[in-house]
Amino acid sequence: MATDATGTTAVHDWRFDAGRLCLDLMATSGPPGPEPLAGPGRLGHWLLGAGLLPDGTPVGGVDGPWVDRFVALRGSIDQVVRAQLEGRGAESALDRVNAAASGAPPAIRAVRDESGTLVRAPLAAPVCGPLLAAVARDTVELLTDPGARGRLRQCQGEGCPRIYLDTSRGRRRRWCSSEVCGNRERVARHRRRAAGLARA
Repeated sequence: MATDATGTTAVHDWRFDAGRLCLDLMATSGPPGPEPLAGPGRLGHWLLGAGLLPDGTPVGGVDGPWVDRFVALRGSIDQVVRAQLEGRGAESALDRVNAAASGAPPAIRAVRDESGTLVRAPLAAPVCGPLLAAVARDTVELLTDPGARGRLRQCQGEGCPRIYLDTSRGRRRRWCSSEVCGNRERVARHRRRAAGLARA
């Protein structure tokens, strides 16, 4: 669990099970309504949970314009990835992803913890552009790797818009998460069966 600069646990409901950083960002999109990444600490906690920032990095200033930039990148990634799945182009969105990917990578540093083991150290002041570049670069790497590109899947859960990387043996995974969408389908199947038996 990620922690903020004060050492308290960062509570969030983000999932990081899509198989790639860029797909996890896509998954932060919600139904029409309030922006899921907006609100105090939400984008900062996503960045910590995704491993883009080391635990303890202060995320108090990760708000407002940062959210706008991440939402814009998320939209471009979504267009490019879905176009890839559907066998069509999305050149304007691809240009925006490439532009973001051309930025410098995020700064990192290693320090020794109490046991002497090297660990990633919190950054004094995270910078938005390099973090955007890391996610955009992951998108470019995903879409230019034929093996990874061929494992992109749309979740078959009812109403689920998530796209994930199928790393299962045999490439037969049907859901973004067996525990979430898979469980929902199993419960629905059980209810249908029970209703059928009740009518019989």
